[in-house]
Amino acid sequence: MIKSVKGTRDILPPSSGVWNKVEAAARRVFETYNYQEIRTPILEETRLFARGVGEETDIVSKEMYTFEDRDGSSLTLRPEATASVMRAYIEHRLDQQPGLQKLYYIGPMFRRERPQKGRYRQFFQIGAEAIGSDSPMIDAEVIEMVTAVLDAAGVSGYTLLINSVGCPACRAKFVAELRERLRDVAPKMCSDCRRRVETNPLRVLDCKVPEDQPVVDSLPSILDYLDDACRAHFESVRQYLTDRGIAFEVRPRLVRGLDYYTRTTFEIVHGALGAQNSVLGGGRYDGLAEALESKVPAPGIGFSIGEDRLVMMVEEAHPEWQSRPLDLFIAPLGDDAKRHCGIVARELRGGGLMVEVSTDHKLKRALEVANKLGARFALIVGENEITAGSYQLKNMTTGDQRQVTRAQIAEMVSTG
Repeated sequence: MIKSVKGTRDILPPSSGVWNKVEAAARRVFETYNYQEIRTPILEETRLFARGVGEETDIVSKEMYTFEDRDGSSLTLRPEATASVMRAYIEHRLDQQPGLQKLYYIGPMFRRERPQKGRYRQFFQIGAEAIGSDSPMIDAEVIEMVTAVLDAAGVSGYTLLINSVGCPACRAKFVAELRERLRDVAPKMCSDCRRRVETNPLRVLDCKVPEDQPVVDSLPSILDYLDDACRAHFESVRQYLTDRGIAFEVRPRLVRGLDYYTRTTFEIVHGALGAQNSVLGGGRYDGLAEALESKVPAPGIGFSIGEDRLVMMVEEAHPEWQSRPLDLFIAPLGDDAKRHCGIVARELRGGGLMVEVSTDHKLKRALEVANKLGARFALIVGENEITAGSYQLKNMTTGDQRQVTRAQIAEMVSTG
């Protein structure tokens, strides 16, 4: 038997219905904030992620699905979407369009991580990017929109964490101090931390190994190294969030795993997800456009939601979302009735009802199927009913049965 590739999965009904509801909720929120959808290719040139995400990040160094194309070029299945969105922004000169470019995306990403609860090698993200402004007001609006998406998806009980990782200038001073402080203690830490001391010391702050936490807690805070501009920016972000009544916690150890982040970073966590409790993350990336060889600065901020984990939370919190009950199951008795019922079903579906037509001639078996499908009503149609223009409508919950005309079916099912 051929099975799905390790770390991938099939999304089957009724779970797929929850996915559709979550995505529809996100789209409604994005529209109210004037975000438009962008769809970028799943395949990109490898150098896009090496330059944008960073060659020393875990994603680029260990997790990407990269292969050589027939012409010798190196291609990669996108491990994240921000670099792709910025590439499209630069390539299509979206900076020439009026106002901010406010873009959102929904789609699959690929990383060769160790599969675990809520994490897959083909995973899905819902994300958004606001490109063209370095205003802290936009930072707060993006974070506000994130909370609105979670609220619309029926998620509660989450915690918003925020931090500032400064600009390249002030961060460089902090990283130098961090590397110096880690030099003596790193040999006692996990293998990832020992490697990151030289390649990306900021990621040491993100270490989740319990034995390393006393060392991490003893390290200096990046907030003490912010220059005046970065400090003022972060204070403004916090004030805007406070003005909006959005609760948050400042976490000086909060960093993002990608090189392009500057200043504001944020994350939302939820206890229902266990140790790996992050639902989403995001932040500002004012230097990404220049890293991708753009001659025009394009400051931006964005986020990505792990849709697999979000859906898992929604399914647990709202099991009723998993399926919409079947409105009507039609049981035709005979070939002529089948033809007639096909026409009736089309009319009812056109009015928005969910309708299924039986292929079985036996009424008892048809009603058994209707019951198993959870149909609210069953319509029994034979030759006599067609001739009389009156059908038997059965309430599958109460067992009550009554005569209805063709014109009455939709109203009776909708109000019943």
